[in-house]
Amino acid sequence: MTFTTTGSYDKGKEALKGLNVDDQLGLLWFVYTKMGKSITPAAPGASGSDIAEGLFNQVKELSHEEQLQVQRDIATNANTQISRQYGSLSPETKLAFWYFLAQGMDNGTIIPMPPNYELPQEGKDLLAQIEGMDFQQQIDFLRGAVLPMGAEAAPGSDI
Repeated sequence: MTFTTTGSYDKGKEALKGLNVDDQLGLLWFVYTKMGKSITPAAPGASGSDIAEGLFNQVKELSHEEQLQVQRDIATNANTQISRQYGSLSPETKLAFWYFLAQGMDNGTIIPMPPNYELPQEGKDLLAQIEGMDFQQQIDFLRGAVLPMGAEAAPGSDI
């Protein structure tokens, strides 16, 4: 199946809506794991990467249960401080944040996927579609998936 760049973005934006929040997080983890090093933060030391790492470090300091709740809150646009901080990030910084989370899950600083977790069929189908895309389409798909996440900054608040 072939998608145009815009189609990949739109597909990513709509695709996760059909999955429950934990399966959305699972799909993101599988995508980042399978795509590995090809999805990395922009240039090391880039400001967006530093900002994403700063937000990641806030999450890393939480208990595993709180880390999972933060991810769920971001995915469901819950009105929490970290979700608002995430919501104010640029598209590239949001991609970098999820990259750091996936790396943290791999090295044990972020709550790992349950060992027996398996994507539902709809998630497996989406993963297969993503794997069949070229690199730029994959990035556009991910951008479409993670961009709508997070809450909007509240007027008159710190974030």
